[in-house]
Amino acid sequence: MDRRRFLTLAATTLAIPGLIGRANASPVAGQSLPIPDILDVTGSADAVLEAIQGTTAFVDGGAARTTGYSQSYLGPVLRMRRGEIARPVVRNRLDSPVTAHWHGAHVAGAVDGGPQLAIASGGTWAPELEIDQPAATLWYHSHIHGQTGRQVYHGLAGMMIVEDPGAKNPGLPSEWGVDDIPVIIQDRRFGRGGELAYDLDMPTVMHGFQGDTILVNGAVQPNASVARGLVRLRLLNGSNARIYTLKFEDGRGFHQIASDGGFLPAPVARDSLVLAPAERAEIVMDLSDGATVRMVSLPDANSPMEGMMGGGGMMQRMMGGMDGTDPEAVTDEGAFAVLSLTPDRPAPASQALPRVLAGGPAPITAEPVRRRRIDLQMGPMAMRGAGNPLAINGQSYDMGRIDFETRRGEVELWEVSSDMMAHPFHVHGTAFTVLSRNGRSVPFEQLGAKDILLVDGKAEILVEFRKPADRAAPYMFHCHILEHEDGGMMGQFTVA
Repeated sequence: MDRRRFLTLAATTLAIPGLIGRANASPVAGQSLPIPDILDVTGSADAVLEAIQGTTAFVDGGAARTTGYSQSYLGPVLRMRRGEIARPVVRNRLDSPVTAHWHGAHVAGAVDGGPQLAIASGGTWAPELEIDQPAATLWYHSHIHGQTGRQVYHGLAGMMIVEDPGAKNPGLPSEWGVDDIPVIIQDRRFGRGGELAYDLDMPTVMHGFQGDTILVNGAVQPNASVARGLVRLRLLNGSNARIYTLKFEDGRGFHQIASDGGFLPAPVARDSLVLAPAERAEIVMDLSDGATVRMVSLPDANSPMEGMMGGGGMMQRMMGGMDGTDPEAVTDEGAFAVLSLTPDRPAPASQALPRVLAGGPAPITAEPVRRRRIDLQMGPMAMRGAGNPLAINGQSYDMGRIDFETRRGEVELWEVSSDMMAHPFHVHGTAFTVLSRNGRSVPFEQLGAKDILLVDGKAEILVEFRKPADRAAPYMFHCHILEHEDGGMMGQFTVA
């Protein structure tokens, strides 16, 4: 099919090609991109997040029962500042336990929001978060073991921003909703009545649940009215399992300025960007020509069947890797629409893309005190050790078991391997430096500090532990395909 004709069709139906089953209800057309409100959680007495039930009309013909934090679906953007104490108050108005995990925040295990910190129905949790990390785009979501996938899918998630008053980058787009745009990308599936469909069987658990309709900030294929100039997109992959290879329909390039842990040392020119579940990236694009542009994605090539043919190939097929290799190895076959951008608003004054970026995290360079192996296993490899099709190092997750202990100030080298398919690997409470992927060194300038890494084969990372976590509230490490972590591909550790 002609590429432009396909993208026009995608703009109308938004059903993703190549999937079994399409949306049974029609998408709501012509929506504007919702811009979530900002809730300042440093120094505010009213920083309350309530986990509530609601209804949301994503598609024509009905409304879905959804959940969210202080709104019917998703939650406000939480803003916090380095050097201050953030005091969010989380109240649970639902009938089942929830948590609020501050994903990417460098905070102690006692306030991290992991599975041990469940908030019972009717309960309230008021943690104090000491914010001491570089400026970054993070997120928060519920993290109840066995229910994370279902709860996040129905809306218990939101974006979070750390600001650093001591690090300035004059000229970067910063006017919220005008040239600084939050973009939370999710895939969902709807039934005939417009309800959210989340039905799991063993093949779905093994692959991870994927939908056939793309939402951005809770809206189906919206259009964002933005500045005619430089525009900053804060990208978050909030999907349960889908990996996106994002690019623009007209082929224009952009600059990546930040990854999970904050600013890169300098802007990196790209033509496409792979974003695995829970990964964040900030990009700046030039829309001074006034043309409406469409962000598209290539299909997700990640599956257990691909992995059975040999590991290490999915990233090369999708993008050629993010470690400096050629991103133009991709094709446009099967691309589907994500978001449109219409530059019809005046650009703020004094916009400029800096040549170098201030305030970003530094790479970890200390000698590791030990080497640790982390094998993300599924299928026969996992069942040989655990009797469970999803495991790490032969053991399925057990909330009562501490998998290892370490100490504050220590640096470890972890060798992480994936089994059968690529897995987005996440470590709580810290950020890490990627040393290599499948034997190839990775320049820090390309990836920056990470807390999520898509492991397709083997990767070596340096992990540093600065915050404490005891046995009552340990840190997690897990695959961030949510059905995988719910199914047992997760472990926990303490930091003394």
